[in-house]
Parts: sequence; structure tokens; C-alpha cells
Amino acid sequence: MTLDAALAELRAAGDPERAAGAAAYHKVARPYLGVPVPVITDMAKSWREDLSLPDRIDLARGLWDSDIHEAKVAAAKLLTQARIRPDDSAVWELIASWAPGFDAWAMADHACDAGGRRLVADPARLDTVEGWTTAPNMWTRRAALVITLPWTKLAFPKPADEAIRDRVLGWAAGYADDPEWFIQKAIAWWLRELSKHAPDRTRAFLDAHGDRLKPFARREAGKYLP
Repeated sequence: MTLDAALAELRAAGDPERAAGAAAYHKVARPYLGVPVPVITDMAKSWREDLSLPDRIDLARGLWDSDIHEAKVAAAKLLTQARIRPDDSAVWELIASWAPGFDAWAMADHACDAGGRRLVADPARLDTVEGWTTAPNMWTRRAALVITLPWTKLAFPKPADEAIRDRVLGWAAGYADDPEWFIQKAIAWWLRELSKHAPDRTRAFLDAHGDRLKPFARREAGKYLP
């Protein structure tokens, strides 16, 4: 699958009316084709089956660099895989290289879905993510929380996982005074998911920092607390 062929397949599946709606919804000036995410997911899965890992990385890079919304989603979907053997650092390095340019929640979240799996495969990569927490780009700062969501979903965390939770909660505490709505929403998202498995830890965070959060974020963070 070449880049030109992949883009042609995406364009053929597009819908101008849906594309106009997506452009209005995402409010970021870039081309939109109007292809639903499930369709993109199926395309990426079929492309992945016929590509070597280096070729998949090259295709993902080209799709992302095209700056077409659906192509960016497809790039992330190409690399969204729990087990990549070998766990080539080039996959992680490509995903991490996208973070400084994040400018919208949807494509950032798809990239973080792929990146979170690579973090779980090698948690040492969190050192890179920690650098995002002081980035001037709000979307990059937000990504540090979104990409670490896998650690909120562990019912039986190991001591190393507990340490990672503490580390990310430290980042969240540092964000608590950030006025950006999307940052506040990300804090709430992380805490809300954590509360399903670690309510005491979530409550302790809110007791210590909840008065610094926006009211909506505090309410959402505690949504599932008894």
C-alpha cells in the first residue's frame, strides 16, 4: 500500500456533507474528507496486514504529514496495536514526534491511543512524556494525561504501576491551576477513570487539590465516587 493509494482510498470513501460537518465541529483549518472513524479503522487494519513494520511506519508518517484529518486518524490507527514484535522504538519515536504539533482533540486522542500502548510496552518512555507537561502547546500538555490513561484502568496494579499513577497524579496536580478548559477536562477524565479502580486515591487527590480545579472538573472527577 503506497501513500498515494491510501489517500485515494480515503478520498473515495469521503462524503462532502459529512466533511463540511466535521470541519465545523473540529474548528481546525485543514482538509476533511468526511470518512467515519470505523471505516478508517477497517482500512488501516487491511493496510497493516500487507505491510512490513518499516513500511507501516513510513505510511503512517506520510499520512500524518498530509495534514488531512482522516489521514491523520488513519496514521494513528496503523500504529495502534498492543503487541508489536519487535517493539521497535521507531514506532514510539514517530508517535512522540507528533505531540508538539497537536492542535485538536480528536487526532491527538487517536495518536495517544496508539502511544499509550507503546508506553505500556516500555514505561521508560514516560520520561519523554514528562517533558510534554511543560510544553507551550496546550494540546501537548493535555496529551501527557491522555496517553497515560491505561494506568487508570488497572484493577490489580503492580507496585511499579502504582508508582506511575503517583507520577502522573503529580503532573495533574501541577495542572490544577491551568485555566484551559481542555486541560481541566483531561484532569477530570484521568481522575474519573482512576476512581473506578482506586477511589481512595482519587478522593485523596481531590481533597488535596480539588479546590484548585474548575467546578465542572471537580464534579466530573468525582462522578463515580461513593
